[in-house]
Amino acid sequence: MVKVSIDRNDCISCGNCWTICPDFFEQNSDDSFSQVIEMYRIGGNIAEGEAPQKIEDLVKEAADSCPVQIIHVT
Repeated sequence: MVKVSIDRNDCISCGNCWTICPDFFEQNSDDSFSQVIEMYRIGGNIAEGEAPQKIEDLVKEAADSCPVQIIHVT
């Protein structure tokens, strides 16, 4: 399992992350920024989550494809 954090204040809503990995990322309906889907959030925080091993590669690909590099995977 990997931990993921999103610097939502710097998100430009390009859609790369939720297009590449819709099982983990989604667009927030209020501000249009990226967020972690509810199922994988840590403590209910929309900007932090834990990705299961089965989608780790897609999560990493989504983070790498972010043009402003605001998705951090550890």
